[in-house]
Amino acid sequence: MFFPEPLSKEQESEYIQRFKNGDEEAKKVLIERNLRLVAHVCKKYSNSKIDQDDLISIGTIGLIKGINSFNPDKNIKLATYTARCIENEILMFMRLCKKQKAEVYLNEPIGKDKDDNVVTLQEVLENDERNIEDVIDLKFKVKELYSKMYDILDKREQDIIIMRFGLDGNKPRTQKEIAKIMNISRSYVSRIETKAIKKLNEKLEN
Repeated sequence: MFFPEPLSKEQESEYIQRFKNGDEEAKKVLIERNLRLVAHVCKKYSNSKIDQDDLISIGTIGLIKGINSFNPDKNIKLATYTARCIENEILMFMRLCKKQKAEVYLNEPIGKDKDDNVVTLQEVLENDERNIEDVIDLKFKVKELYSKMYDILDKREQDIIIMRFGLDGNKPRTQKEIAKIMNISRSYVSRIETKAIKKLNEKLEN
């Protein structure tokens, strides 16, 4: 995986100051030019069961948080500070994973687009119209929500969401197919699906 070269000390100081003055483009540069640091920290956890790409994604969330909260007036280097943030984010994610019984893989459906086509996480990540921060944040939230689905939804809601989006490894089913399987009306399936998605959205917003 290719990562851009780090900024020089002078360049880094300039971009930090620009970001602190409200320049969002400077923030993007700081993120991109510190991805090599993310990869370096992630190597420490290469023997874990977490996919390397996922580690990079979670580590990048830590990097973004570190850049957002970095105070250039304190006597600490950006790399030192953000490395701690990256590692903390990875460790927090690993603790979360231990409590999870399910994972979302890149090729699993996570929803449908406006044309009712199934959308996978991989397709979202490959959409160049999204910036890196939005993509990584979405990926993390999808994993977190999927793992908590069994706490948020009741059994019937779980079954419908699982069948509707193919989370059981099978092809996503239509509301009509689910209605036949569950011996209820299609409109009732639709109401339950809408209610379940609303619950998940509320959890995501919180």
